[in-house]
Amino acid sequence: MNTQELVDHVARTPLSQILVFAVVLSIFRIATFKFIRDTAAHRREGTWKVLNGISELFDALIYAAVFIFMVIRPYAFQTFQIPTGSLVPTCMVGDFIGLNKAIYRYSDPKRGDIVVFRPPIEAVIDKSKELEADGKTVKVDFVKRLIGLPGDTVTMTQGNVFINGKPLWEPYKQYTTATNPEQTLFRILTGAERDAESKSNWKLVRYKGELIPLNYTEFDANKTGVAERFRIDDPNEWPTARALPAEKIPDGYYLFMGDNRNHSFDGRGWGLVPKASIVGRAEFIWLPLPRIGKIHHVDNGEKPAPNAEIPEFLR
Repeated sequence: MNTQELVDHVARTPLSQILVFAVVLSIFRIATFKFIRDTAAHRREGTWKVLNGISELFDALIYAAVFIFMVIRPYAFQTFQIPTGSLVPTCMVGDFIGLNKAIYRYSDPKRGDIVVFRPPIEAVIDKSKELEADGKTVKVDFVKRLIGLPGDTVTMTQGNVFINGKPLWEPYKQYTTATNPEQTLFRILTGAERDAESKSNWKLVRYKGELIPLNYTEFDANKTGVAERFRIDDPNEWPTARALPAEKIPDGYYLFMGDNRNHSFDGRGWGLVPKASIVGRAEFIWLPLPRIGKIHHVDNGEKPAPNAEIPEFLR
């Protein structure tokens, strides 16, 4: 296990293990307390110094563990490691980010925020690793950019996002190609490569009484690119699905997408996320050392004029 893996492992230590850790240290302190307290001052050498030093260290570790893992991590701050390339180039695979878990307790999520959340079960690909033993509870977190807010009508035409009929300015959006089999390194497509990349259409529709994400071309609808539950296998249904009007995002729900649009399995394929599933907002990258810095949350409202300046950090 390398240093970054160790840091991630410690940051994700279950609360049950922290409690066991605190109990074990407390037992040692209780067992040595009488000896440390009752030893006469002139005899406090050797064994007494060792036991007293260990007891004081354990005392500090207990308070630190309780404060960090039972106060800070649940309510204020947590670390998170980027698992996939869906946010390239904003966040790279393996980046460690600092997560603000308090901000959405007193403010609403904003379009353009990079958010960590617990995804719906439809988003899970490896069910053996990403679901609890009951097979129904997701145990992993995702990180994506917030695109659609409650009340928005979000559509995509040839890869371009529209919010309530107006184009969304997305200077962070990229199309890439993976340069290694593990899909941890990516090269940004430019020019003709980018133009040739397939860009589908998308909208949220009510199909057979259910609100579903619809990826479609002029020939098909939800044939590929969506979670299995939302696939439409009957070609006779495709024209009906394509003709459905775009629906608004319901109150209390959000739509997330990755910046790396052709390498991101996101809300376009598995739908919406309730506010209750949002964990917090990514604030900065703190590992690896060359990438330390603040994560910029683009206030991406309506598309600006064609000559609008692109932020320096995205050039």
